[in-house]
Amino acid sequence: MNTAAAHHRSPVTIIGLGPMGQTMAAVFLDRGFEVTVWNRTASKADSLAAKGAVRASTISEALAANELVILSLTDYDAMYAILEQASEHLSGKVFVNLSSDTPEKAREAAKWLADRGARHLTGGVQVPPSGIGRPESSTFYSGPKDVFEAHRKTLEVLTGADYRGEDPGLAALYYQMQMDIFWTSMLSYLHAVTVAAANGITAEQFLPYASATMSSLPKFIEFYTPRIDAGEHPGDVDRLAMGVASVDHVVHTTKDSGIDASLPAAVLQVFKRGMAGGHAGDSFTSLIEIFRKPAS
Repeated sequence: MNTAAAHHRSPVTIIGLGPMGQTMAAVFLDRGFEVTVWNRTASKADSLAAKGAVRASTISEALAANELVILSLTDYDAMYAILEQASEHLSGKVFVNLSSDTPEKAREAAKWLADRGARHLTGGVQVPPSGIGRPESSTFYSGPKDVFEAHRKTLEVLTGADYRGEDPGLAALYYQMQMDIFWTSMLSYLHAVTVAAANGITAEQFLPYASATMSSLPKFIEFYTPRIDAGEHPGDVDRLAMGVASVDHVVHTTKDSGIDASLPAAVLQVFKRGMAGGHAGDSFTSLIEIFRKPAS
């Protein structure tokens, strides 16, 4: 193995062996990396140890094994619960925190680790475990650029690496904005499927229409993006007053179907706040101004 290849296969420690952590460890092992693993429930490391992973018996042992430590935990509180008990082993380490949490929690964690002599990269994985090891998958990263560049090749074994900037909170911010779109969109899909079922329409029958609607969204986003960045919301293509009527029809259709209407009703309330704010003749994108002033 040449020097460059050896550098790109620098050993790595993975802490947290849920589905994501297990998959990441397995991918590293398959690519010839030396991998040390640790999990609070030790049995979760059994299958990885059988594949050649080094099973650390304590968190201190796991940290002492390698410079690069990848955290795959529920949230940042779990990070503190684990690392506080081994604070003497943090200095000189690089932590790539792929746990989900808020931008502010990421900034706090980066400072907490820096105060203990360690460096921190925030990561936001954009795929489920099945996407790990695929170059077309992507993960947001933020934090010190020199640290990111030093470990880029290793991180790209897992997914493509999308570096967002020095601010530790940026990767978490981009991730949470993606989740804002994902969960809201998928919940609206589940609501529509429930209305469909109440009217004798199966999810399979509704599938092509749901897919067509979802597939049309990128075109709308592309159209509205320059207007939003310019702070312009002209009512030349759509008007908020029309949107209110449309959402009101969705609410009544839902109620007539005997289905919980709380989701579209919440959307209708946002639209009505826009109307009350004087945006009836503007595009529905003027609701951005409503979101900037949270409801009291």
